[in-house]
Amino acid sequence: MRAVDIIQDKRDGKILSSEKISFFLDGYLKGEIPDYQMSAFLMAVYFKGMNKEELKIFTETMVNSGEVIKFEGINKFLIDKHSTGGVGDKTTIALGGLFASFDIGTAKLSGRGLGHTGGTIDKFESIKGFSFPETKEELIRMTNITGTGVMPASDKIVPLDKKLYALRDVTATVQSIPLIASSIMSKKLAIYTDGLILDVKVGSGAFMKNIEEARGLAKTMLDIGNSFGRKVAAVLTNMDEPLGLAVGNSNEVIEAIETLKGRGPEDFTELVETLTAMALMIKGDVKDLETGKLKVKEVIESGKAIKHLKDFIEYAGGDPNLTENYSLLPMAKKEFLVRTENSGWVSGIEAEKVGKAGMVLGAGRATKKDIIDHSVGVVLNKKTGDEVEVGEVIAKIQYNDDKNLNSSIKFIKEAFKISKEKVLPKKVIFEIHTINI
Repeated sequence: MRAVDIIQDKRDGKILSSEKISFFLDGYLKGEIPDYQMSAFLMAVYFKGMNKEELKIFTETMVNSGEVIKFEGINKFLIDKHSTGGVGDKTTIALGGLFASFDIGTAKLSGRGLGHTGGTIDKFESIKGFSFPETKEELIRMTNITGTGVMPASDKIVPLDKKLYALRDVTATVQSIPLIASSIMSKKLAIYTDGLILDVKVGSGAFMKNIEEARGLAKTMLDIGNSFGRKVAAVLTNMDEPLGLAVGNSNEVIEAIETLKGRGPEDFTELVETLTAMALMIKGDVKDLETGKLKVKEVIESGKAIKHLKDFIEYAGGDPNLTENYSLLPMAKKEFLVRTENSGWVSGIEAEKVGKAGMVLGAGRATKKDIIDHSVGVVLNKKTGDEVEVGEVIAKIQYNDDKNLNSSIKFIKEAFKISKEKVLPKKVIFEIHTINI
């Protein structure tokens, strides 16, 4: 079997056997197949795609390239929620408390942020004294006691994906639905859970810019999950504007807490209620979303969800009193009010530019070596569909250093689009797809 023949077969649109796929991927991981041949193969996949069987074998080989984690000893129904990334996406923080309220466990490996989107690990590190488990055993213990377990992603999980992604990034093959789907699903399938919810972001601040691409990605990931016998649901959600009002690490922790108190922004509240209701469907506690949402509202009103989040924070070494006293979180020293120069209705808020407005202040990383400032960020005063008058505050920039303030202001002003015609608010959830539920 020769690598060049496999490249040629895929280039010509032929269906590859499991033996050929395994041979090629295993050879690349071992260093027996060079980057230039893998680059040619990835480009062939970019243009010719993969069918369901090829994709299953491709993903399975990726999964088995490193450690496969099973959480023996966790006494809860485990559900993992994965987001494809967005601005203001603090969903994992809120879902931890909600899932735990229904005896659903969250045991997951999360990442740090890079670019205009934030990372879950960075947000939790806003909390003074907070420390993550360092071993699987510690993660299991945390999950059993608090219902929530989160730790930084390991290089030992799907090492082949890391090697492939680095190559895709420099060969213009990132934007391939089969390659994106197998990359995401290999990492999810390498860590066993009873169910998986995929939050596929759509819009200017997301990886998938339009609904057709997002739908294709969601359906491909559902097919992969189904081929492995997993219960999987996918929700397509809006990222044409930031999720909620808060962007920045401390800001987003606060907004997640406020949401668990029943005081969160409408769009973010709707999303976390829907995702939790989907989890209840996967678990078998409810038969439909509306019943699930009612149960979620009851749990929020009872204070049970915020109590579970406090327990998690305290177990991890943080001060649970921060849920009542936000000054225990890092706070920026200065604030700048961005005012609109036009009257009318907000017709759009470019999520990516708002993310960059926070990133240049230190809320995000331009490179992996950058140090995060957890105190800085942006809080929006207006969302799409809101009416504004000349001089009205549309956003607050929270900062410590004047150095990049003007750049941040410029990004915010460019992000907001004002129309003379009345505009309706944007819905947060576009579509829901499920398999095996």
